[in-house]
Amino acid sequence: MKKARFVLPVLAATAAVAIAGCGGGSSSDLAGFAAPGSLVFAEGKLRPEGELKANVNSLASAVAGVDDLGGLIAEKLEEEARKDGQPVDFATEVEPWLGEKAAIGFAKLKDGNLTDPLLIVQVTDAEAAEAFIARQTGKSDQPYRSGTFEGVKFEVGGSKGNAIGLVGDNLVVAEGKKGFAEAVRADNGESLGDESQFQDAISAASDGSLVDVYVDLGAIVVAEADSIDPTAKQVFESSGIDPEEATLVASALPGSDQLEIEVSANAGGETPSEGDASALLGSLPGDSFAAVASAEFGKRLRTALDELDENGIPGQVEPHQLKKALGQLGVDVDKVATSIEDASLFASGTGEGNLGGAAVFTTKDSGEVASAVKRIGVLVRQFGVRGATALGGGVNGFSVRSDELGPRPLVVAANGDRFVIGYGVTKALRGLSTSGPTLSENASYKAAVSALGDTPISGFVDGPAALQLARALVPRSETGFWEAVPYLKSVDYIGIGTGSDGDLATARLIVGIQE
Repeated sequence: MKKARFVLPVLAATAAVAIAGCGGGSSSDLAGFAAPGSLVFAEGKLRPEGELKANVNSLASAVAGVDDLGGLIAEKLEEEARKDGQPVDFATEVEPWLGEKAAIGFAKLKDGNLTDPLLIVQVTDAEAAEAFIARQTGKSDQPYRSGTFEGVKFEVGGSKGNAIGLVGDNLVVAEGKKGFAEAVRADNGESLGDESQFQDAISAASDGSLVDVYVDLGAIVVAEADSIDPTAKQVFESSGIDPEEATLVASALPGSDQLEIEVSANAGGETPSEGDASALLGSLPGDSFAAVASAEFGKRLRTALDELDENGIPGQVEPHQLKKALGQLGVDVDKVATSIEDASLFASGTGEGNLGGAAVFTTKDSGEVASAVKRIGVLVRQFGVRGATALGGGVNGFSVRSDELGPRPLVVAANGDRFVIGYGVTKALRGLSTSGPTLSENASYKAAVSALGDTPISGFVDGPAALQLARALVPRSETGFWEAVPYLKSVDYIGIGTGSDGDLATARLIVGIQE
């Protein structure tokens, strides 16, 4: 696949300015140039003003010490253009004709990579834009040649063989003559913008956003069908999710001290859960660098187990044999699943020597779960599983050690209304108890909860703690990470809140920035 990189500086200008610009709204004007069925489409405005511009510059100052992000972007673009042998003065040659919006799309997927890139930029002065195209194509070491398609003029060539031209009041850059022709056809006929699936999805985008991104998850699943594990696909479907009908729209909204990403997803199948697992999340260990929680997990687990039992697991378990086999071993799957309510997962540690965590489940029938844990522990030891040991200290559960698991054991334990599966005895037992410091007492967690407002928190990352761990684990050879460290230091927290809006699952991700 050719990379989505165009020789003309206008592509970099548009992509970069979109980061510092503002997008949003409930419709897309530029999707009319994208081919029907395009997999990914992003659109944003290029000229932020007022509070939005102030917020973008405030974040840039806090994260990178930059007071004028737009000016820095233009400077970097000019530098890259000079290196490519196509110097440009952004202020005099690009900005005067640059319009309100720009978009980039990808029509297909091949070998896991998005292909057929397309860039559309609105222009305010067609003559100035045409003059810019003529100057830049004329400077190229690799010659361009002129062409027309359905009466629309374009230039094609350069080191990447890209095509560029004006279609109405829009500058279009595509991958070769074929890509440009497809954009013209879409403009004159059927396009992504005409499709009801796209219209329904983009209508959920947030007003006043930085940029909106549409993803046809279902089409990507179909394109990659051969690489999806059949069992994983069955689990999706068992959970009431049809991955082939899924779409997603994400909108970025900058604040003065935070960046918010709002997501709306139609996963297909059942109506999204409206439960609230924030109490469970807040009760997890206070030194967790990352934690997530899911409400009504038991309900989804029961549905998934029923479907798995009915259909079996290809190549492993015949239909209607899963529950029967476990029942013969003394484990009543239905009773265990019925007793489970919410689920969560946490991880803590400052380095490889103390890294660990656990999945924590709340239950409404502690006796049933405790009995199942005890029975499974007995079975594991009876079957001669190496490294299996019953937990001491009056804790109901067992641990399993092996070289594959590393220095700490896998632990399964139950106590009161909690059931855990953890890595490391200490971490797992901390998941069983709420007696020590909890996340609800963590200052960064409190800030995340406050930023989310009425949206229940369902995920949390402690920025400084996560960065400390990453710095301990990532080798110096990973230069990309270490170059990013100065910017990552400004991240105080990441808070995630989830909910629903009719048939849509919604999520808010807020990155809190500290000075």
